[in-house]
Amino acid sequence: MAHILIVEDEKVIRSALRRLLERNEYQVDEAPTLTEAQEKDLDSYDLIISDLRLPGGNGTELIEQAKVTPVLIMTSFASLRSAVDAMKLGAVDYIAKPFDHDEMIIAVQRILKERNLERQNTVLKKEIQKVHPTSGIIGSCAPMQDLFKKIGKVSPTDATVLILGESGTGKELVARAIHEQSHRAEAPMISVNCAAIPETLIESELFGHEKGAFTGATSVRQGLVEAADGGTLFLDEIGELPLEAQARLLRVLQESEIRRVGSVQSKKVDVRLVAATHRNLKELAKKGEFREDLYYRLNVVELKLPPLRDRGDDVVELAQKLLQRACDKLNRPLLSFSDSCLKAISQYSWPGNVRELENAVERSVILNDGEAIEADAMAIDLQVDRNIAPSMMESLLQTPQQGQPQNDGNPSELSLDDYFQHFVLENEDKMTETELAQKLGISRKSLWERRQRLGIPRKKAK
Repeated sequence: MAHILIVEDEKVIRSALRRLLERNEYQVDEAPTLTEAQEKDLDSYDLIISDLRLPGGNGTELIEQAKVTPVLIMTSFASLRSAVDAMKLGAVDYIAKPFDHDEMIIAVQRILKERNLERQNTVLKKEIQKVHPTSGIIGSCAPMQDLFKKIGKVSPTDATVLILGESGTGKELVARAIHEQSHRAEAPMISVNCAAIPETLIESELFGHEKGAFTGATSVRQGLVEAADGGTLFLDEIGELPLEAQARLLRVLQESEIRRVGSVQSKKVDVRLVAATHRNLKELAKKGEFREDLYYRLNVVELKLPPLRDRGDDVVELAQKLLQRACDKLNRPLLSFSDSCLKAISQYSWPGNVRELENAVERSVILNDGEAIEADAMAIDLQVDRNIAPSMMESLLQTPQQGQPQNDGNPSELSLDDYFQHFVLENEDKMTETELAQKLGISRKSLWERRQRLGIPRKKAK
C-alpha cells in the first residue's frame, strides 16, 4: 500500500483529499503547516501532495528536502507562471484547486507507477552490475576480470582515467562503462576521436570559438568540452592531439575552466576526463611529442585492455555473441560455426582485435546460405591474401625476414604483417593513402591503424 503525505492548511480540503485517497486504498498522513511537514521523515513516503502556499513558506520547499520522494503541487492560484515555477523547482506535477476527483486519482496513480518503475530499474541495474559490472563487454579471462574490478573501483570517483590498448580492443566500451557506473550517468558522455579531426580545427572543436576568431567563424560556437559539462569527456587516440591543444587541455584538468578560441574570458566547467590511446605516451613525452605534465595528469588511473590474441577462450565466446547480434541485426535465423571454424577463430591472431572479429562475423552472416559457417567464410585477411603471389606467400610462410624471430606456432601471423610492411614501404612514394588501402583491400582507417601497430609512420607530403 502506497504511503502518501498531504500538506494542506485548509482542513476541509485536507479531509476531503484524505477520504478520496483512502477510498482508493492509499495510506495517508496529514500536515497542516510546512514546519510540521518538514519534521517528518519525508523519504519514508511514496508521494507528497502539497499546497503551494502554506503557513511558514511555500510547498516547493519540500522538494529539495524530500529528495527522491516525488512532490505533487496543488494551488488555487492557478496560473501558467506558478505552474512553470513549480516544475522548474522539481515538482513532479501540478494540479489546480478545486480539482476533479478523477483527475487527482489519475495523477496519483501515474506518479506512483513511474516511481515504482524507477525503483525496479535501479534494483535491476544493481543486480546486473553484480553479475557483469560492465554492460556490453564480454570477458572471462583473468586480465578481463581484473579490468572489471578496476572499473568498479574507479567509476564512482571523478578520477581521470587513461585506457591503454591496441586499436579495436574496445576502449570506448570501457569508457562508457565507467561513465554509466558513475554519478554522472544521467549527464552526457561526449566522445571525440582526436585522430579524426584536422589539426587546424581541433582547438575550435574541443574548446569552441567566438565570432570572428578566424576566417569562417561566422558565429559563436560551443566546444565539445563545454558540451560535456556535468558529464564525461572521452578523448580517443589522445596521442594524436597537437601540442597547442594539449596545453589547453592541461588547463581544463588543472583549473576546471576553458577559454574559447578568440575569447579573453574563461568559463568554469565540471567535466570528468577519460582518455584512450594505443601509443606509449611516456615514450612520446621523452621525445617531446607529448607534454609530460599532461601525461601525468591523465595517468591518475591506468586501465590496460589486453589484445584479443591474449584472451584465450574469450575469442570464441565473443564470436558466438557477435554472431547472435549479427543475425538479429540482419534479420537472419540464428546460425552456428562449424567445429573447424571455431578452431580457426581460436588460433588466428586477430591483429585488428574485436573490431576485425566483428566485421568477419557480420560478413560471414551476409554471405551465408543457411549452413554452418565455415572457416573460409570468415574471410580472415582474404583481401590481403589475394594480392600475394603464391610463390611470395610460400616464401613468407617459410622464411622469416632477417632480424625477425621465428614464429613456428603461427607463421601466418608474421607473414601477413611482413607482406603489409613490404607493400606499404615499396609503394607509399607513388601511391596515395587511398590507393594503398584500395590495393590492400582495407579501409583508410584500417591502414592507419596497421601503420601505428607495426610502427610504419606515414611520410609527410613535401
